[in-house]
Amino acid sequence: MAQFDLHRNRNGAGKARYPLLLDIQSDLLDPLATRVVIPLTPATGARTRRIDTLTPTLRFGGKDYLLMTPLLAGITARDLGPAAGNLGVDRDAIMAALDLLITGI
Repeated sequence: MAQFDLHRNRNGAGKARYPLLLDIQSDLLDPLATRVVIPLTPATGARTRRIDTLTPTLRFGGKDYLLMTPLLAGITARDLGPAAGNLGVDRDAIMAALDLLITGI
């Protein structure tokens, strides 16, 4: 698994609203049995108040998604399906969202 890989959400209860999970964990921690992920929700029809830096719009597969940084979670690595893509190109926006969530700046 690589940092910023996107995975399809396999959780039946949440995959309609959050179809993708972004793995943000460092590659150096691959031996761990868990991964830190942030869900993505389609930007069209999103039912959330937006703070652009905290929930940036990221593009994947020709569609826009909101990175739902406040919903950051840890899950077991075995619960992640195969990678669907990688958003390493959006590293700066992802890291800015994490900085705002953790440090407030």
